[in-house]
This record gives sequence, C-alpha cells and structure tokens, in this order.
Amino acid sequence: MKKKSPKKSLRLTFLGSGNMAEAIIKGVLDAGLFKPAALIASDISDQRLKTITEKYSVRTTRSNREAVRDGDIIMLGIKPFAVDPVLAEIRSELGKKVLISVVAGVPLSRLASGLEREAKVIRAMPNAPALVQSGATVLSPGKGVGDKSLGLVLRIFESIGKVWVLEERHLDAVTGLSGSGPAFVFLMIEALADGGVKSGLPREISLSLAVQTVWGAAQLALQTGEHPARLKDFVASPGGTTIEGLQKLEEAKVRAAFFAAVEAATKRSKELGES
Repeated sequence: MKKKSPKKSLRLTFLGSGNMAEAIIKGVLDAGLFKPAALIASDISDQRLKTITEKYSVRTTRSNREAVRDGDIIMLGIKPFAVDPVLAEIRSELGKKVLISVVAGVPLSRLASGLEREAKVIRAMPNAPALVQSGATVLSPGKGVGDKSLGLVLRIFESIGKVWVLEERHLDAVTGLSGSGPAFVFLMIEALADGGVKSGLPREISLSLAVQTVWGAAQLALQTGEHPARLKDFVASPGGTTIEGLQKLEEAKVRAAFFAAVEAATKRSKELGES
C-alpha cells in the first residue's frame, strides 16, 4: 500500500542530482509521497539533468536559485567544497524553508552560518544501500525544526530504508560506521569469494554464495534480534569447521581491524567538518 502524500502543494527540490539524490527521487516516487511534478532537480551537469528527466519525468534546471525558489523542502547533495558558495547563492531564496543536508562532514553550525537566522536545517547521513531502498539514515535536526517538519523528513528517508534521529555529536561516528561501512562489507564479500575460489569453487558461484551468505546472516540478525555473538555461537559447533575459521580470524586480528576502520573513518569525517 502506498503511503499518503504529505501535502499536494509541497514541492521537493534537489540541489545536486547525483546517486543519492536519484535514490531519494526513486524512493519518494515509489512510496507515493510526491508526484513527479512536485520534484525539482538542479545540477551543473546537463547530461545528469537529462538522465533524471528521462527516467523520472522530474523538472530540472541549472539554476540553484530557481530550484530553491520553486521548492518547499530543499535537499542539499553537493560536494563539501561547494557548500559555502551554494549557500550564498540560495540564501535569499530559502527563507523559512526546510534545508536537508546530506553533505558528509559539514556541521549544522557551518550550514546555519551561511543562511538567514530563520532557516530550518536538518543534517542527514544516508548510505549507499539507499540506492536499492535498503539504506540506513541518521537525522540530526537543527534549531527551530518542529515535529511536523522532522516527521515529513523522516517519511522521505523511510522511503529508502530505515531511519534514526540522533544528536549531531554522533554523526561523525555514524559516518564512520554506516556511511563507510558498506565498503567494508563489500571488501569482506570479495575476500570470502576469493577464499571460495582458492578452495576450488568456480568464481561466479563463489561470489554468489558470498553475497547470499552475508545477506542471509544480516537478515537472521535483523529478524531474530539476537546479539551477533549468540548467532556466531549458534553456527560454531564444538570441534567443527566454523570454530577453526573463527580462530584464524582472531589470529589475524580481523575484529581489531574493523574497530580501526570505523575509528579511522570517524576521524576523517571530523577532519572534513573542521576543514
């Protein structure tokens, strides 16, 4: 069943029409939250705008000011280095409209400093699985964002996966874990598949088994709600094959490597926010 549209008159604008913008466009259209005519997208690439129009029948423009002027909810999805000039460009058009930033590492204070005082800003940290509507997104609302506005933004991101609301101080860690985490999992899938090939499996079968195994394990954790340690013990029978493999992972300090990877990505997110 499609979700009820928030309000027919509301229009959603995308400043930057990259992969994440496209994921959200697809998500809100599939969920019935907005009609194509209520979506506006801007980008510096004519080819990208052409693609968005052809695939989703969305109105496009190269003018950020025009896009903001004609929208009610503004999604900022540009590169961090472009944030300040784009905010200066749209400042006079934004007014009291809600600005959602999916720009990694740029804090609410920096966003607010480039806008009028009445601007309502929400930071969002989605991740790559949003492209297949299986994303994990954390929202951090700034000052002046009411429950109604936050509720609407929640529904927008629920169209591409699961959503949590946290204080902004947690967003660097969110970036390190769920933002960068898919790449860590892809590396793990690749390594599992290579291990299968080394053990004699055909490459295509080995990769398919690795992907399905990771997906199935994630589904088991989600649907049972059990702690991963309990699920691990369930698979690892005494003297069996799994415990032998787990010993090798512990010897290679794989657990510590994942700790370090998340911490390093978190640190880098903080650095980007301070630069």
